Amino acid sequence: MASLFTVPVEGHIRLLDPGAGLGALAAAFIQTWQQRFDVKSTLDVTAYELDDDLRKKLDVHLEACQTSAGAHKRKLTIEVFPNDFIEVAANPLAFNIRPIFTHVILNPPYKKISSDSQHRKWLRECGIETVNLYSAFIALSLQLLAKQGELVAIIPRSFCNGPYYKPFRKFILQVASLDHIHLFDSRDKAFKDEEVLQENVIIKLIRGKAQGVVTVSHCTDGSFDDYRESVCDFDEIVKGADSEKFIHIPESGGSAAALLIKQFYHTLSDLGLEISTGPVVDFRLKSHLRKVPECGTVPLLYPCHVADSHVVWPLEKSKKANALLLDEHTRRWLYPAGCYAVVKRFSAKEEKRRVMATVVRSIDLGNSDRIAFENHLNVIHFHKQGIPEELAYGICAYLNSTMVDRNFRAFTPSLPVRG
Repeated sequence: MASLFTVPVEGHIRLLDPGAGLGALAAAFIQTWQQRFDVKSTLDVTAYELDDDLRKKLDVHLEACQTSAGAHKRKLTIEVFPNDFIEVAANPLAFNIRPIFTHVILNPPYKKISSDSQHRKWLRECGIETVNLYSAFIALSLQLLAKQGELVAIIPRSFCNGPYYKPFRKFILQVASLDHIHLFDSRDKAFKDEEVLQENVIIKLIRGKAQGVVTVSHCTDGSFDDYRESVCDFDEIVKGADSEKFIHIPESGGSAAALLIKQFYHTLSDLGLEISTGPVVDFRLKSHLRKVPECGTVPLLYPCHVADSHVVWPLEKSKKANALLLDEHTRRWLYPAGCYAVVKRFSAKEEKRRVMATVVRSIDLGNSDRIAFENHLNVIHFHKQGIPEELAYGICAYLNSTMVDRNFRAFTPSLPVRG
């Protein structure tokens, strides 16, 4: 992260680490400054850390950096504050001069901010609308950056397309250029010691710089042994006409797929179709679930029934039910006999394909006149009716293609595929 900063020729460097923890990032920056920055440059470090125990260790860590800098006759000053960074940074009287910092490096805390919290109030007072501490730290840090100042952060990927992060995306793209994105291809290797499930990215933003091309890099894990990077046009990352400002991160080797996908950029509504979440929530209908199909029941499909792009029903060894009792309580949750394209709602980054679609035909379900779809499936239909079989197979062939898979991976982290 420290190596991503542009090295200034000379001058006074002012670094902010607003969630310093043990000081690993600040120390890495100090080391980079000593090794790569001009020997005439000076460095002021401002760090914030609320936790008393962490701050004691932080002080020790940064004192060692101070000693090292002194030994090399480099001018380094360090200030560590025990304050709440959001409270301080949102207060226009807290800093005599705004903006104040030339560089920011951070691994911010990750926690939701409730709409009625004091943090949310402070943020709104300075024009920031966001839902998580990590995005609040980024937004406030950008406000404290001087023009052409640089920010490097490691944060969850959820801001790229989460609907609640739209104001945050618009803000950072208005005040800064997106210079670099780094993606770890494996969640379970990069942060295996911390048991991190959230997919994380490293981003570099430059305050007040006109947006140009974006460097996109990848590696499998924290060793960076297989590090690789490419340069992308900004419109590959953020589509110009996209009002949501979704941030697409191209997968390694996925640029060809991104070009091909433009030939198929249509919606289901263009085809006169709709997609809905399966209406059967099994825990609400426990008394109606049947392990074995019997008289008076209809086929019930879970994701396990539509594995490997074909329907396997009933499943004898499955823990899930195979049928649903038909009566006045369940009738309204059922689809009529016909042909449907069905997509699994949830998938993980490590799976062979992120989008998994299957054709479901009532003829393969004992010619039942109704079908029950469980809540973890999405159903493509025409006004709650079946669709032409050729169309269903065409949609599934398209959705299961490598082209769509690569484009989807560039768009979204390991999140539900929702209808």
